[in-house]
This record gives sequence, C-alpha cells and structure tokens, in this order.
Amino acid sequence: MSYTREDIHLIVEKQREFFNTGKTLDVMFRKAQLKKLKAMILDNQDKIAKALHEDLGRSEMESYLCDIGPTVMEIDEYYKGTKKWNKPEKHFSGLACFPSIFTRVYKMPYGVTLIVSPFNFPVLLSIGVLAASICAGNTTLVKCSSKSSATTAVLKEIVAKTFDESYITVIDGGHDVADFCLEERVDKIFYTGSPKVAKHVMELASKNLTPVALELGGETGNWCIIRKDANLKDAARKIAFFKILNSGQICININQVAVASEVADEFVEELKKAIVKQIGEKPYLNEEYPKLITSRAWQNIVSEAEEYKDRIVFGGEGDISTQKYSPTIIYPVDINEKIVQHEIFGPLLPVVKFDDDKVNDLLDVIASREHGLALYIFTKNKKWAKKVMRTQQYGGGCVNEVCLHIMVKGVPFNGVGHSGMGAYHGKWGFNEFTHPSTVLYGKTKMNLSLREHPYTNKKKKLLSKFLK
Repeated sequence: MSYTREDIHLIVEKQREFFNTGKTLDVMFRKAQLKKLKAMILDNQDKIAKALHEDLGRSEMESYLCDIGPTVMEIDEYYKGTKKWNKPEKHFSGLACFPSIFTRVYKMPYGVTLIVSPFNFPVLLSIGVLAASICAGNTTLVKCSSKSSATTAVLKEIVAKTFDESYITVIDGGHDVADFCLEERVDKIFYTGSPKVAKHVMELASKNLTPVALELGGETGNWCIIRKDANLKDAARKIAFFKILNSGQICININQVAVASEVADEFVEELKKAIVKQIGEKPYLNEEYPKLITSRAWQNIVSEAEEYKDRIVFGGEGDISTQKYSPTIIYPVDINEKIVQHEIFGPLLPVVKFDDDKVNDLLDVIASREHGLALYIFTKNKKWAKKVMRTQQYGGGCVNEVCLHIMVKGVPFNGVGHSGMGAYHGKWGFNEFTHPSTVLYGKTKMNLSLREHPYTNKKKKLLSKFLK
C-alpha cells in the first residue's frame, strides 16, 4: 500500500479519538495488550526469522539473539512493571502549603505517539519501543524502515491481525511517508537512526512543539580503548564477535579501536585469529555471516576500504551479489584521519595507536569530538577505568566487555549530544512515554490568609518568621 498524507492524517485522527475514550488509561488494559504483543512475536518467530534472513542475511540463531529474544525480554519487563510504575507518587506538600499537605504526581500518557524505527534491528527497535508506549498508555503509529522490507511487511501483517488500527498501526514507505507522519500533530516522537536525519526529525517536530526522543549512533562513532595491561586475547575475542554481529550495522558497535602502541601489533594478530576462529578466513563466504542492508551500503564500504587498501591487514574483500563484506582491519590509522571522524556503520575497523603513558591526551581528543553512544575500555586498572567512565561523555558502555550493558534490566539505554536524547528500556521507557503531572489537593478549612492582601506589617513579620 502506498500511503498519502491524507491516509496518515486519518490514522492519527482515529488514534486520537480512541485515546480520548480513556480506555488506555486502565492498567489492566495495558497489561492485556502487552500480553497480546508477546504472543504475537512468539507465534510468528519463524516467519520473523525468515524475514530477518532475507533482509540482513542473519542466521536463525543471530535473529533470535539480536531481535526476537531481546524484544520478548523487553515486553516481559514492561508487563511486570506497568502497575507499579503507573502508581501516583505521594508527596508531603510542606508547611508553606498548609493545610494542603498532600500532593500527588500522576504519570500521564502523552496520547498519540509516533515511532520511527531503523533497518538494523527492525523488530527490537520497533516492537521493543512499542512495548514502552503501550506500557505508558499511549496509542502508537510505527513507521518501519523501507530498507528492511521483508521484516517490515511481516510486522505490518501481524500487528494488523493483533491490534485495531485505531490503537496500534505499523506502516511502511520511504522518506515521503515518514515526513507525512512527522508533519502530523502527534504527542510524542521516538526516532532511532542517524544524527543527520535526526536534525530533520527535530525540525519538523518543532513546528508542533512535539517532544522528541532520539537514539542515534553518534557522528564520530564509538571508541574502544585498549591499555597495554589489558588481556589482549580476551579483548580480541569480544571485539571480533561484536564486529561480526550484524556485519557491524549496530549503533553501539565499535567504530574504531585505540590500542596502546606497546601492544598494538600483538593485539592486531590476536584480532585476526579471533575473527578466523569465529567466522573463517573468508567471512564473506560464510553462510552465517550477515550481509549489508543494500547494494549502496555495500558499495560505500568498498569505496572507503579502497582509500585505505595499503593498510588493510585482514579482510578487504566481499561479494556484491550477496552484499557481504568481510570484517576488515585497517592498521595503523592516525587519530585525525577521515575514517575515524565519522560513523562507519559497517564491518570496517580502523586501529589507532597511542602511547600508553599519554592515554589522557587520547581521552582529550575523544572528548573534543561528538559524544558517542557507547564507550568501551579494556584494562586491568579498575581505578582508572572507573574514573574514565565517570568523567567522559557517552551514552553507555562496558569495562572489559562489549555491548552487554544493553541487556541489563532496570537501567537506561540512551545517548547524549549527537548520539541522542531521552532514555528507554524498562522503567526508563515508561518514563519516556509519560509526562508527570503534579496535583496539590487543597483544603477548604484552616486556610492561612498570609498570602492574601492586605500585606500588613504583622503579616510580613509572621511570614518572615515562618519562612525562616
């Protein structure tokens, strides 16, 4: 189906009408919808896995690990927390408000929400976010990526069978359809994608003063720092896994590795071994290795690799017919070269050397660039690692590990600056899709008249004494 501006407007109006019935305010209604959402994923996981293979070349195992399993976990967390998180907070108003001593903070849904999701994790980053919106009591329009067309088609089909269009709708289409959605007067927008498009999203949202949450990759990418005291074999094993995963098309993936010059050569050799052990000497020929989303994305990777062909020490080969390109190590790379000043979003991995005793200079350079969505450190120096993680600006990260911080329940996933704004997962997602409303419950008796005219000297003295 090709959507027009009028089609989108009609969907939004239907959802606003449904929201205004007040049905979504009922916590038990929300829990019932989350239960249906989970059943929808589980009942169709084979169909979803096939679509993910078609779009991204994912194996069944990787599809479950990256999209299906985490989505179910997200839904479970929202289902469990809905009732507790929705309870109004009760606060003591303070003596200044006497005799109205109690105030409540209600967690109110925004209303009609819009989720614009990307291609790289087309289930988790659409249905996982949708679960937060449902938990918070909103209606939702989900604009899925046209690049992951097979998965989008499946999601569109199964959501339509599970929910009424006036409550939840999944639509497809290109940038024109996305703009139709963004031009609507919705009540909350949640966008996952690139900083460049995020600026466009915010521009359109500003026309209606619509609040926006952004989850972005960061313009200059995510850094991984390896000190000379790190366990190089362990670091290489984990980094190899991460760069192989989804062919590097992950917003929190490592964009570049900075390795202490004292151990850089050794680390590169360990990284080569780890890649070969996990996916073979020619990864692009391995059926389990994912592909790049489009031929254009493949060509962009090839073009950038060609610029550094004299420093490719592993990989550097692929097949346009399958859109697969091997994990490619580029070494050595200077910290000021072009490849480490933008988000790669693919299987290329530049390796930058630094002197271990000048690691603070490295941190200064990283801090001077746009903030990443993630930061990873490998070192035995826990005191130094804690200091770095507490003082640098980034979304989230790990020490001596990669990516697993997004699997932890009860903690936020978010970016900062050019890597995003807002946070979600669990309670943080509920908070992102609600706005707090403070209500003081007044009393009709024993009200003090100090605030009322006339302001006599006696009142001034009493008020001054009271405030002190």
